[in-house]
Amino acid sequence: MNSAIKTVLFDLDGTIIDTNELIIDSFMNAMSDIPLTRETIIPHMGTTLENQLRVFSGLEDVRELEKAYRTYNLAHHDAMVKPFPYVQEVVRDLHAAGIRLGVVTTKIRPTTMKVLEMFDLYRYMDAVVTVTDVTHPKPHAEPVLKALELMGADRETALMVGDSPADIQSAQNAGVRAAAVAWSLKGEKILSGYGPDHILHDMRDLYRLTGTERREA
Repeated sequence: MNSAIKTVLFDLDGTIIDTNELIIDSFMNAMSDIPLTRETIIPHMGTTLENQLRVFSGLEDVRELEKAYRTYNLAHHDAMVKPFPYVQEVVRDLHAAGIRLGVVTTKIRPTTMKVLEMFDLYRYMDAVVTVTDVTHPKPHAEPVLKALELMGADRETALMVGDSPADIQSAQNAGVRAAAVAWSLKGEKILSGYGPDHILHDMRDLYRLTGTERREA
């Protein structure tokens, strides 16, 4: 697959929006009676909230824990989240250059839309696929394929950008190129082990990958 990239799909948390500390704090608050550490939480970030709560608690029914997590998360959301460096600039520039953009996330739709609108990113997205919209979340291929279908985009010219193994595997399962972000809490070394096609060390690396490098005056 060496066709030019015409479509870029982004994971949300930990990839274009820095929600890392909010997520970690939300887990620790919701599960205060369980000895959770950052090191326990980080490897599971990127999978669904329900899955993570089951892993951490050992419980099958995690509805009360989910409610506690979301209550804390919502209360502290606006004060604790921000885009990663250059995200808004690069998204705006790629869109202006004709690159199709979308979001594929394991967040629920209300919080996804909240953060995209908060940082004026939603208007650039041709598709937003959340965990609410699929039967099989990442690492299954369905979320990536659904986004491409909604956009009328070709998998041969698409790139999925993410910060977790689930993002890379979802892209690979969908037959789409994968880029891992080096700013992931999981670390570049861990993500490299999953065989992404590219590692982004800076959001601006996408200019080169999409052939939209800006010419400085």
